[in-house]
Amino acid sequence: MSGVRHRLVTLLDSAEMARAYALAAFGVTFGSFAIEHTAGLVTLATMVTALSLLGIAILIVRRAELSPLRIVPTTVVLLVGWAGVSLFFPTGNGQSPASWLALVGYGLLAVVIAHVRDTLQTVRALGDVLRLLLVLSLGMEILSGILLDMPFPFLGIQGDIAFGGPIQGLFGTRNLLGLVAVIALITFVIELRTQSIGRGLGVASLILGGGMAALSSSPTVIVLAAAVALSTGALALVRHAPAARRGTVQILLGTTVVIGLVALWVLRRPITAILDAGSDFGVRAELWRSMLPYIGPRLWQGWGWRGPWRPEDPAFPYNAINTSGENHASALNAYMDVLLQLGAVGLALFLLMCGVALVRSWFVATERRSVLYAWTPLVLVTLLVDSLFESFTLAGLGWMMLVLVAVRAGQSRSWRERVDAVRTPGPQTTAG
Repeated sequence: MSGVRHRLVTLLDSAEMARAYALAAFGVTFGSFAIEHTAGLVTLATMVTALSLLGIAILIVRRAELSPLRIVPTTVVLLVGWAGVSLFFPTGNGQSPASWLALVGYGLLAVVIAHVRDTLQTVRALGDVLRLLLVLSLGMEILSGILLDMPFPFLGIQGDIAFGGPIQGLFGTRNLLGLVAVIALITFVIELRTQSIGRGLGVASLILGGGMAALSSSPTVIVLAAAVALSTGALALVRHAPAARRGTVQILLGTTVVIGLVALWVLRRPITAILDAGSDFGVRAELWRSMLPYIGPRLWQGWGWRGPWRPEDPAFPYNAINTSGENHASALNAYMDVLLQLGAVGLALFLLMCGVALVRSWFVATERRSVLYAWTPLVLVTLLVDSLFESFTLAGLGWMMLVLVAVRAGQSRSWRERVDAVRTPGPQTTAG
């Protein structure tokens, strides 16, 4: 038995297992829609549970390498904990323990990846998975829209690629495909800049990601691309500034962002009037207005964690919000969704988690020479901006990526790092 145990421990502690785990976790998470709609929800839940248990075993085997204080950021623990507490709120049948368990499961996958893979290895694993899924998505769209000329309803594929889109790929909606394509483009650029992949593969990957983003015809892609471009320019400006002037440049950039947010708030009515001409924003604006009467009575604590809405369920207040004829599966805004479900306390915790992660990752990216460290803040900016139009960051691949970048950011510039330095004198090294 001791020999079997030794071989098992060696396997769990190996670099090969870490790489295989990262690939499997990314594959299951980003392919969750296709898995659920082909093999069933039970199959998907079983896969996530198995990976979670395997991840716990890997962390136990590697416990000597880990600091208990730095496994998960406090803000993530507080947010997930508050969501768990909200399951016991006396609000009727609106809460969903299964969605909370999914929140824990996908979050655990992210935590394990962040601790067994450094930033470059994470980028490479994610890049490989996204290349495969985007190729498969393109292949299914071609099969549906050109070769067979028939939709695949079980995958949500409408077969409109012959008309230039919109396409959904293996992700169910064009907006989720657009988000995945933007994350893929950021990842492919970092791979190419760090020479992690060959130039030919890198260029082909960028063409694939850009093409899928364009074919998705998602209105959020343009906004996400603009946000990433502005963030990239700001990072480059700070990174190339003399060390003595970086603080001043950071303050100027922060001031500019604040002024921009204030301007957007002041001009919100004319901007809304302009954007309301488009059906997508009009639907969102109407949904947000219909949610306000239900947020007020439970402003601080919310209605309890629900996760993605289930339009067919008679859960209050979601059934009341959906009485307009639209069967929404979310608030189409992660911040509004958190406010509705977890109240102002939950929203404050969510904003704190995202804000702390963004500040940490931003400073790391501006201080370290390698362009690799730009991946974390750029992905985080993408998720936060997308959260203005969708609730993807509260479940599945969006939540996993949010926790992953939060943990990655927390591995540097954290109070835990200083505590560990006091406990263990000597040079400190931080992976990723």
